This record gives sequence, C-alpha cells and structure tokens, in this order.
Amino acid sequence: MRIVNLIRIASRSLSKNKLRTFLTMLGIIIGVASVIAMLAIGEGSKQNIKASIASLGTNSIMIFPGAVNQGGVRMEAGSSANLKREDSEAILARCPLVEFVSPVVRTGAQIITGSQNWRTIVIGAFTDYFSIRNLNVVSGTYFSATDERAAAKVCLVGQTVSVNLFGEGSDPIGQVMRINRIPFKIIGLLEKKGQNTFGQDQDDIIIAPFSTVQKRMLSTTNINQIIASAVSEEDVDGAKDEITMLLRERHKLAEDVEDDFTVRTQSDISNIFGSISKVLTILLGSIASISLLVGGIGIMNIMLVSVTERTKEIGIRLAVGAKSKDVLMQFMIEAMFISFVGGIIGVGLGTLVSVLVAKFGGWPVAVTIYSIALSFLFAAIIGIFFGWYPARKAARLNPIDALRYE
Repeated sequence: MRIVNLIRIASRSLSKNKLRTFLTMLGIIIGVASVIAMLAIGEGSKQNIKASIASLGTNSIMIFPGAVNQGGVRMEAGSSANLKREDSEAILARCPLVEFVSPVVRTGAQIITGSQNWRTIVIGAFTDYFSIRNLNVVSGTYFSATDERAAAKVCLVGQTVSVNLFGEGSDPIGQVMRINRIPFKIIGLLEKKGQNTFGQDQDDIIIAPFSTVQKRMLSTTNINQIIASAVSEEDVDGAKDEITMLLRERHKLAEDVEDDFTVRTQSDISNIFGSISKVLTILLGSIASISLLVGGIGIMNIMLVSVTERTKEIGIRLAVGAKSKDVLMQFMIEAMFISFVGGIIGVGLGTLVSVLVAKFGGWPVAVTIYSIALSFLFAAIIGIFFGWYPARKAARLNPIDALRYE
C-alpha cells in the first residue's frame, strides 16, 4: 500500500473523532508551548545578563581586595584593606596593556537640596572611570584631574537622582546640594542607563572626584576596588596577567603565597553568570518537557483505545490482503500526525506566550531556532515512541480473531 493512501486513511480516521483527536493533541500543544516559552525566558535572561555586563565595558578589569583572617576565621573576599591609590597609579605607569585605571571608593549618603532629599550611592573615582564604564553626559561636563587633585566639591548625578531632587525634565547643572552636610556643585548629568540584570538602578548614582570622597567624606586611605581597561578586547587577558604580577611584586608576596587580591575581567563574570543561566535554562526546559511526556502518554492511551474500537476494521483489511506492516504504518502515521500538528500549534502558542510575557511581564525573552527545532524533534520522538506499541499491537492481530471481535 502506497504511503499516500496510508496518510489519506490515517487522516480520515482521525477526522471521524475531531474532539478526541484535538484533546489528544492538547498534551503535545501544551508541552511544546511550555518548552518554547521556558527556553525563551532562559535565553532572554542569558542575553540580558551578557548585555548588562558588556555595558560596563568589554575591556574592563576589576581588582578587589582579598579576604582577611580574623581569629582563625577567613572572612569574605574584599574584607581586607590591602589595595591603595598608589597601586592604581603603578598599574597605569607600569602595565603597557592597560589604557585607563581608576581607584574606586563608594558610600551611601543622604542628599538634600532645598526641601527635597534622597538617599543614593556616591562613588569617588578618577576621570578615567567614565571611559572605563562608558559613561556619557547629556549636559554639563566631567570633572577634571585638577578637580581630583584639589579634592574639589563637584559631582555628576544620574537621571534618577536628578528627577527625585529637581523634578522631571529639569536641568540640575549649577545646582548645589548637600551630601552628608557637605555642599557639592553639580557639573554634569549622566546619560540614562536604566536597570541592570540584577534590578539595580544604574541611574541612582552620584560620581565625585576620588580625593573628595575619600578625604572629605570617608576620611580613610582605603579603597573598595580598582578598575582598569585594557587597550583592546584582545589584550584583556594579557593586561590581567600584567596587573597580577605587578600587584604581587608591590605587595611583596612570595611564590608560594596566594594573591591577597582578586582580579576579574568582564569575560570571567560573563562566563560565571552564563553558566548559571545555562543551568537555569536546562532546568526550565526539563520541567516543561514533562508536559511533552504526559502528552505522549495521552497519545498512547488514545491509540490503544482506537485499536480496540477498530479491531474488526483491522481484521477486514488483513483478510482482504493488507500486510501487517501496512497496518503498523497506518497507526504510526496517525500518532505522528497528532504529534506534528500539535507541535506546529504548540510552537505558535509558545511564541505568543513568550511575546505576552515580554510585553506584560517585563521579562526578557528570546525565541530561538534552536528551541523550536528541539521542541519539534522532541514532539516527533514522543509520537514515534508512544505510537509504536499501539501500532505494533494492531499489526499483530490475528485476522480471524479480529473479525470475530464485537
């Protein structure tokens, strides 16, 4: 029997019970849609994390203080105070693959201007900080190296700070505000960057000269970190090695002693979060795949019922010359048809759900060809696997027993 005839017979059989056929497809539809939506959410989160990290500067390198031991207990990384301003100056002078460097100090502060007040983060840094972090101004200007050396009381503010202190659409340039009772003149308004992947508002920030924050606000010689930028993306690893060797030399560390600092590049951070995102995507996809498995069980159940209902029909076909392989192929085609059509509808539904999640839920999503192909492949395997047993059972029926069946 030709395959075209088998497809025609299979489609005619399925069309006789449209509601039952649709309900059987429903498990595959929901399963495929779930896989598409979950993988889209996972992939969207992964891309969003990469974009957020890239926005910090693709060539950037971060140096953090190491951990410190207190009473035999090793504290968290960054708890020691072994990084100094002089380290950052040495990196710029002695590391050829490093283009920009800035020490960084940060503190939370209450800002007051007139009758308005706001609490935000104040960062003290060199002028290189803006180049490393790709920070641009929409009005005003950056502070200068002279401002930094003189510990001038000037600053740049983010959009969130500006809106909460001066109102939407206002120009804060030239305004004076008090940060922890110290008057600062606003000389620049930073370009809007929005929230990062971790929900942090990147516009809720004030940046002032390093010496101003360190001396006037914190009264300390310690720094929170050093950030640097390699001359090119290809030289990031080389710049990292140069920094590591230099700091070990400056901190007088023996060869068998661990680093008392931590150096991280954007690629290191991206790989860490990329691995986490990959695990999350696999987990979401695995959970959604359970729906496909349930749908496959539904196909097997309905096909077994169909074999029972059509036993006499199978007997007649076998009696008039149909071969067992023809009966087997017919029922396999029916199972695969249910999976295929259900897969198509499921892909459409999953894509629609992903769009709705992005639009109304605000979650980043990305429907990929990979997720669609994977869902189709899984649906096809489900159809073949769970359709095989009922088809085999139908093909092995004895024609005489089948004709006698009531």
